[in-house]
This record gives sequence, C-alpha cells and structure tokens, in this order.
Amino acid sequence: MKTMNELFLHFLKDVYYAERQISKALPKMAKAAQNPQLQQAFTEHREETQHQIERLQQVFEALGKRAQGVTCEAINGLIEECEELLDEAKEPSAMRDAGLIACGQAVEHYEMARYGSLVAWAKLAGQKDVVTLLEQTLAEEKKADTLLNKLANEGINKAAKAA
Repeated sequence: MKTMNELFLHFLKDVYYAERQISKALPKMAKAAQNPQLQQAFTEHREETQHQIERLQQVFEALGKRAQGVTCEAINGLIEECEELLDEAKEPSAMRDAGLIACGQAVEHYEMARYGSLVAWAKLAGQKDVVTLLEQTLAEEKKADTLLNKLANEGINKAAKAA
C-alpha cells in the first residue's frame, strides 16, 4: 500500500469481510443467550448488520470498485473466541450471557476502530457521501456497544456473579 486510497480500500475490504462473518455469528449468539433482552439485542443487531453490509456495498460502488472482502484474522479470532466460550459453557446461564456480552463488545470495539479510521480517511479525501454512509454505521456500532454494556451492568453481570 503506497497511497491513502489503497489503505482505505484495504480497510474497507477488511470491514466488509468482518461484517459478513459477524452476520453469520450473531444468530448463533442469539440462540445461545438465555436473557431475552440479550437475545433480542443480538437478533436486532444482525438485522442492522445486513444494512451495514448494504451500505458498504454502496461505498464500494461510490468508489467505482467491486464489493469484496479480504480475510480479517482479527474478526475470525474474535468469533472463534466466542465459539470457544459456547463450547466451554454449554448450559444456558447468566455466566454464559456475561461471556457473550464480552465477546459481543470485543467485536463492536473492533468495528468502531475500523469505522472511525475509515470515516476520518473519507473526510480527508472529501468523500462526503462515503462519510455519511460510514458515520451511520459507526453510530449503530456505538449504540450496540452501549446496549450490551447496559444489559451487563443492569443485571447480567450480577446474576453471573451470583451463579
């Protein structure tokens, strides 16, 4: 990578791959959750993720590029960590829900970091339409993280500690 445009495109492909993998993982996370609010949060975020994928496709289109991903080892590792948690905590419980929240937040934080950089670079390039699309997704990722934090702090973590 020798230019900011190349760097931007690489990270765009990275997050496109990541969103597609997350979209596959969220139904498993929802099914594994015991807390109904957590189940709903994962289910609703999967729907948001589908829209985020569509927005990324619009970004690729705006740049005159074909939408494609590049393997993102970071997201693969975060999803693998979640799968390990589910293998080790087979029984539905508040403990498993607390672990699912931690895994979900790790994913959200990764996405926020990626989208934050992409927004900054798109602003630098004067790509206003791209900025708008990416900022919308960044706001959704922040909202999802806030919701997971709220669920953890308003009961799931306490229930897990008492288990």
